[in-house]
Amino acid sequence: MKPTFAVVLVFVGGAVGAIAREFLMLFVPTLSHGFPLDILVANLVASFLIGFSTGRHNRKAIDDGWHLMVTTGMMGGLSTFSSFAYATSVLMRASMTGALVAAAYVFISLVMGYVAVTIGMKIGGMGVKRSPQS
Repeated sequence: MKPTFAVVLVFVGGAVGAIAREFLMLFVPTLSHGFPLDILVANLVASFLIGFSTGRHNRKAIDDGWHLMVTTGMMGGLSTFSSFAYATSVLMRASMTGALVAAAYVFISLVMGYVAVTIGMKIGGMGVKRSPQS
């Protein structure tokens, strides 16, 4: 794949992912104590879809271009590590309760992110393996 085409795929995927993230931010509520459910949902969905895309790619069900556009582009635009770090910081400064909520948020994000990637890879890896000639 030509580098310029790869950049275009990442650009297009990133735009789609960023728009999806904005919709999530608008429609997923923030819970009590300021718990950033919208950011958690965005990161868990992105984790699952990265795993799913990787599973499909490993089974040769999607090609390198689709995998690049989905994982680097779309999920890079959807996932929100900087927002995750900022929300954690805001929760930590809120109060002692905020610090406990922040610790729970970090723990849930890391553990559930790992679980989401693992499940995505298992589901994405299911099905008939495409032959290399296809």
